[in-house]
Amino acid sequence: MSQFAINLLFVGASFVLYIGIAIWSRAGSTKDFYVAGGGVHPVTNGMATAADWMSAASFISMAGLISSGGYANSTFLMGWTGGFVILAMLLAPYLRKFGKFTVPDFIGDRFYSRTARVIAVVCLIVASVTYVIGQMTGAGVAFSRFLEVSSTAGIWIAAAIVFLYAVFGGMKGITYTQVAQYIVLIVAYTIPAVFIAMQLTGNPIPMFGLFSTHSESGVPLLEKLDDVVNALGFQDYTADVDNKLNMVLFTLSLMIGTAGLPHVIIRFFTVPKVADARWSAGWALVFIALLYLTAPAVASMARLNLMTTVYPEMAGQVENYDAAADNALQYEDRPGWFRTWEETGLINFEDKNGDGRIQTYNDSNADFADTAQQRGWEGNELTVNNDILVLANPEIANLPPWVIGLIAAGGIAAALSTAAGLLLAISSAISHDLIKNTINPRITEKGEMLAARISMAGAILVATYLGLNPPGFAVQTVALAFGIAGASLFPVLMMGIFSTRMNSAGAVCGMLAGLLSTLLYIFTYLGWLFIPGTNMLANTPENWLFGISPLSFGAVGAIINFAVAFAVSRVTKAPPQEIQDLVQSVRYPKGAGVAHNH
Repeated sequence: MSQFAINLLFVGASFVLYIGIAIWSRAGSTKDFYVAGGGVHPVTNGMATAADWMSAASFISMAGLISSGGYANSTFLMGWTGGFVILAMLLAPYLRKFGKFTVPDFIGDRFYSRTARVIAVVCLIVASVTYVIGQMTGAGVAFSRFLEVSSTAGIWIAAAIVFLYAVFGGMKGITYTQVAQYIVLIVAYTIPAVFIAMQLTGNPIPMFGLFSTHSESGVPLLEKLDDVVNALGFQDYTADVDNKLNMVLFTLSLMIGTAGLPHVIIRFFTVPKVADARWSAGWALVFIALLYLTAPAVASMARLNLMTTVYPEMAGQVENYDAAADNALQYEDRPGWFRTWEETGLINFEDKNGDGRIQTYNDSNADFADTAQQRGWEGNELTVNNDILVLANPEIANLPPWVIGLIAAGGIAAALSTAAGLLLAISSAISHDLIKNTINPRITEKGEMLAARISMAGAILVATYLGLNPPGFAVQTVALAFGIAGASLFPVLMMGIFSTRMNSAGAVCGMLAGLLSTLLYIFTYLGWLFIPGTNMLANTPENWLFGISPLSFGAVGAIINFAVAFAVSRVTKAPPQEIQDLVQSVRYPKGAGVAHNH
């Protein structure tokens, strides 16, 4: 059986499973559609939350960025994991006690303001649409390789699948679909990692293999990787970060963005009791840890495998790397996986010195220029999209065809699971918060369900269109969404729970200040509405304000949000007494409303 047929078998079987679950658990009421009836078991919810969380950014792109940037990009691991702790301890149980369907529901009622509700809807839509762009980008990468179609066609296929199981199943269908998707993606991620760890180190546990000895050269794996990348003009893979301020702000931005993301928060409204919200978060951390502890090993081994594919003699070398660098891979002898990925346009080779060999090195390193000139190199000739490394890893390591088919299904599952959760958050914000609670309170439950499905379909179309021209790699686009959520929604949620003095005027002004300042900073460097060529400044460190990257500005936006909100609330009228009593009630959970099991 051909590799293409195997890929179709794995991916097709997973699609049948997802759509079958959606039909079986079709939402019959708005409560089913928004919160799965409120009766999901904490372990089930934890697994679904993990799948909702571990998007294409985690599965496909995160390891690729760590692979290319080394320790510097470990901030993604630290920020996202730390954010879940904040969410579990400070937000999830209190929001579940409040007992509403959505984040704007809480904000609208807590701050007794339609304006606050509408602005929360806007913040939610901006953050979620930005996030789903990254999912569509990742899905396009996965489909383009494994179904042998263009990335554009891959994005449209992903949109069609999400439409089928998300629009009809709602949260009820999405929950059980995400449980299946978690199983698929975690098996798909860990099995290739085990194979590759065994090949390179003899240790079957990837996270331990990362700190084991490289079998072919007999030196520690990370030391071997440092030697290889140094010989090609790159800094040490394990090198420290120069800009500590940017690193701290970026980690903080990811943490508060995690705690402010509506599609994750809404999952804690699906459990029966307040205590179950905490347990759900705990189980989600366990399930997420299985992938996140493996990711650094996958990233490191992928980088070493790629470099030693281009420079085969470096694999067993321990000191004479110059000679190994002179014997780069002949382009005509490139392996089959290289040729396949070239067809997708995600690997590109340009023979700049005309010697027929592939030279890849850091041609932006001025200190390495003389060495490159002595070797006869005239520029880096190989461009590899970071988003392909995890997907290509099994092929680079010559693993069995069924492993490649498995990771195809896993990568697609990761993209689709989070896309579905995001689209549900967008549709519920439009149908429930905007239409039901603001524009037309008399709408029937049937009409609200129809509005929810139409708005989800519209959101799919918008996200698909934007996914065709993303502002960066999948994980970078997702990081922008975290910054937007952290700057706009996280502060108002925290103040709504822990401050009896925070009023509607403070919340509205804070959200606007956080959202607009963050969007202005992002659009300055990445273009207005992410449209290429509309940026006012080049996205380079020398142009950043105080060295703060657009990816890191969410933390600054959150500080602005807090400061403005507190300042305005102090000079305006205090909230009504019943609202202050409500805050006290939410702060001290004593139970939750009735939920039904299914």
